[in-house]
Amino acid sequence: MTPASSFLDTLKDFAENAGAAEEALRREFAERTKRFADERAFAYRRYNLMRSVAEAVATAESEEIAVAAGNGILRTKLGWDSDSEARTETLSRFSAVSKEMFAALAPPDDEAPPPDVLAVLRAFEDWYAETHPQSFWVLFEHYMPETPLVDF
Repeated sequence: MTPASSFLDTLKDFAENAGAAEEALRREFAERTKRFADERAFAYRRYNLMRSVAEAVATAESEEIAVAAGNGILRTKLGWDSDSEARTETLSRFSAVSKEMFAALAPPDDEAPPPDVLAVLRAFEDWYAETHPQSFWVLFEHYMPETPLVDF
C-alpha cells in the first residue's frame, strides 16, 4: 500500500460518509414532510366534518335529533350506505361528540361544567386509534377510480 492509496482511501471514506449522511437527511426530511402533510390534511378533515356537524346540530330541537343529524353527516361524508359492526360502533362512539356539541349550543347551566366538544372529539379519535390500525381521518381518503372518457 502506497501513501497515496491510504490518502485516497481516507478521502473515499469521507465522500461515502457524506453521501450516507445526505441520504439519511433526505429520508428524514421526506418522513417529516409526510407527517406534516398528514397532520394538515387531518386538521382540515376534522374542521370540515365538525363544521358540517355543527351546522346540523345547531338546528336540532332535541339531543336525539342532534345525534341523528351528526351521524347522518358522518355517514354521508364517508359514503356509508350500509351498516356493519365496525360502522355501527363508530357511529355509536361518535354520538358523544354530537351530544356534547348540542349541549354546548344550549343555554349555559351555572351548576354544570361547560361542555368541551374538543375533549370529547379527542376521546373519540383516541378510541378509534386504539381499536383500529389507522387514524379515523384516513377514512376520508376516497379513492376515485379513473373512468374512461367515451365520446359518442
